[in-house]
Amino acid sequence: MDRGTERNAPPHGHPGEGTETGQDGAGRIPLAVVVVDRDGLVSHWSAGARRLFALPKEEALGRPAADLLPVTGALSEDDEDSPYGDGAAYDGLGPGLGASLGGGLAYPAAGRARLAASGTGRVDVLWWAYPLVGPGRERLLVLAADAERLGTGGAGVFERIAPGFALHTDFPGSADLARRLPEILPSMSVGDSARIASQVLELGYPILEFSQNDRVPVTPDWGVPRRVERRERRERAARAPTAGEPVPEELRDESEDLEYAAVRERLEFLNEVSSRIGTSLDLSRTIVEVSRAVVPRFTDVAGTYLREQVVAGEGFDEGVPDTTTLWHRVALEHTDEPGRWDDVVPVGEAMPFPAHTPFFQCMTTGEPVLVPHISEEMGHAIASQFDKRDIRPLITGRSMLVVPLKARQVVLGFMILLRHPERRLFDDMDRVTGAELAARAGLVLDNARMYTYQENVAETLQDSMLPHIPPRMAGCDIATRYLPGTLLGRIGGDWFDAVKLPGARTAFVVGDVMGHGLNSAAMMGQLRTAVQTMAALDLPPAQLLRNLDDLAQRLGDTYLATCLYAVYDPIAGELRLANAGHIPPVLVRAADGRSELLDLPTGAPIGVGGVPFAALRVRVEPGDRLVMCTDGLVEVRGEDIGVGLATLCESAAHPAASMDDACDTIIRALNVRGGRNDDVALLMARLGGIGPADVAEWRLTAEPPASGRARAVVREQLHAWGLRELVDSAELLVSELVTNAVLHSHARPVALRLVRGDTLLCEVEDDDHELPALTDARPMDEAGRGLRVVSALARAWGASRTTAGKSVWFELTLPRR
Repeated sequence: MDRGTERNAPPHGHPGEGTETGQDGAGRIPLAVVVVDRDGLVSHWSAGARRLFALPKEEALGRPAADLLPVTGALSEDDEDSPYGDGAAYDGLGPGLGASLGGGLAYPAAGRARLAASGTGRVDVLWWAYPLVGPGRERLLVLAADAERLGTGGAGVFERIAPGFALHTDFPGSADLARRLPEILPSMSVGDSARIASQVLELGYPILEFSQNDRVPVTPDWGVPRRVERRERRERAARAPTAGEPVPEELRDESEDLEYAAVRERLEFLNEVSSRIGTSLDLSRTIVEVSRAVVPRFTDVAGTYLREQVVAGEGFDEGVPDTTTLWHRVALEHTDEPGRWDDVVPVGEAMPFPAHTPFFQCMTTGEPVLVPHISEEMGHAIASQFDKRDIRPLITGRSMLVVPLKARQVVLGFMILLRHPERRLFDDMDRVTGAELAARAGLVLDNARMYTYQENVAETLQDSMLPHIPPRMAGCDIATRYLPGTLLGRIGGDWFDAVKLPGARTAFVVGDVMGHGLNSAAMMGQLRTAVQTMAALDLPPAQLLRNLDDLAQRLGDTYLATCLYAVYDPIAGELRLANAGHIPPVLVRAADGRSELLDLPTGAPIGVGGVPFAALRVRVEPGDRLVMCTDGLVEVRGEDIGVGLATLCESAAHPAASMDDACDTIIRALNVRGGRNDDVALLMARLGGIGPADVAEWRLTAEPPASGRARAVVREQLHAWGLRELVDSAELLVSELVTNAVLHSHARPVALRLVRGDTLLCEVEDDDHELPALTDARPMDEAGRGLRVVSALARAWGASRTTAGKSVWFELTLPRR
């Protein structure tokens, strides 16, 4: 493949129909290009293949390659009459092209075969088969040329032929071929790879190149002389001249053979390393894989250092490191006796590196640093960085190579590679190999780092979006669980919530935005916030879902969500529930342990629009349990959802020592079946209720004396409940609320209620719909300070509209007993 052949190339995109030759005896003819996938089926059939085998592309694609190109004969390796060099290529080739296409050969391979082509009888071809590496389905690249035409094309008798292939052959992955020649052809030298790649990009079509002068063999063992020539050289070496005489040129070629063999060995090593690293996205596992991949084949000691932020899975400034940058020693592999390195340079240590060291030079330039031999002086300089530890015996006299671990031109870390003194020193070829090794390892580590970082972000986002519900609210105990669908999808659209409502009530919510990922999570966050807002307004369940549906339609028509909303009144002992396309809840009765799916009006999912929602009222007793979940818990692909719902009912009724244990029982019962790939949100509430003995109510006339009466009844009730510590604060705050209610009431009496639960709750209701607000009273104002007093002394306070008017409430913390 010399420069003379480039001048004889036919125009781009129009391969010549006949052989073209130049004055130097080199030329090109078209090639047939066939790609075979991992199932042995043809996935690409070039125009050259159509001409050579007289079979249209439409009839070739998808057919078994071994059946499509049956072999009726093959040229023997020992056929010395052939003008095609080695003919059947190298040792152990087997039966020929049919076996190659059928997967019966080791690759790369080459040979000559006579094929039965469609409509043209038999075709005598030369063929080459190369393995295609990478994640795609393509397994084998086959090149073929008309052997008879090659022999009569005007080039005369020649000694060497070899295939080349181009960029624009329109099969999947063809664009990567030119960039990955060393991987596809492991025996190709680096120089030949670069030269062929440049021609591939320039020519743009498949060719077969031959020359009388260039030493390019027929076998795919690119760059290695033919077996016959090697045998002849060995025979000549036996008759080598005595010392001091000039070595013949043909014997000097032996050194070239060694160089080619060394290049091939390094490429095979890099391919082996590539296959051993990056088997997972776990950062710690990837670090160990990278370190173990090079010991002992390439080096005897490998120490891996990473930036502090990389280890923590955090983002960092991508600028050039400096002397303050901390580097964590994350792995150390060696062939020395156990403990020799571990005690002196333990894994996990973090340290900066001074500017005068080869390590700092590597991390700042992003280039490998080669130290062929660590002298006593350099060993002392390196050892001075380690307090109270003498590492000179470990490094002095060894050969060192420091290679950067980079990704997207950013240095993530570096590897320190050391060889024993009795081993060959690192050289420039090792530096090239180490740079390539570090480049591949850097990309793998960066993928793991980015996954760890994104996983941390996802967990943080998910935690921020899911509420932190207290285990105890008015009249009920609550437990929740959230499980992501997959490790790669930590963010989903499932959510749950518990919202405190006026009157010691609690709203329970479980919802599921259809889909996964950030968009679904963002939609979930919007709907959850909207539910909290509307719940605080004390909207009835059906009306809340109606408003939520309207909101979802305004946000866009690309998302749907299901939602189950329930309001628990512990004083009245009832649940009011409404459903928007969600699976029904389970109610476990405390009296007999029986569980049942509540038969609710289903309704349509949020976002459908134009569908009415209805609410159901259910009586409950103290000790009953309500279980609400998303369909990811009960739904398994290929299984009727009724099976999951039945299991949910059965597991929910199982006795448990605590609410957390009850949730875990449900998760175990339903999660062990496998096949789940959806998020799971589970909310369970034990409905304890608030008995009549803990509730006191009065109705006061809307007249000024009502405030005094309110103070008196509150004082008396708190003494009866044994809450004398709260009397002064409660009297003052009740007086403020009742006074405001009397001022703004129209005709109806003012209602006063005390509820003793986890806190002392006081509610005052009147028939005025205007909600009170905090104001800044000026020094001379006679009003406007009442709510300031309430806000300062109460644990919490609020106001909401009711059917008849409004309710203003406050809470006081109960004294510890």
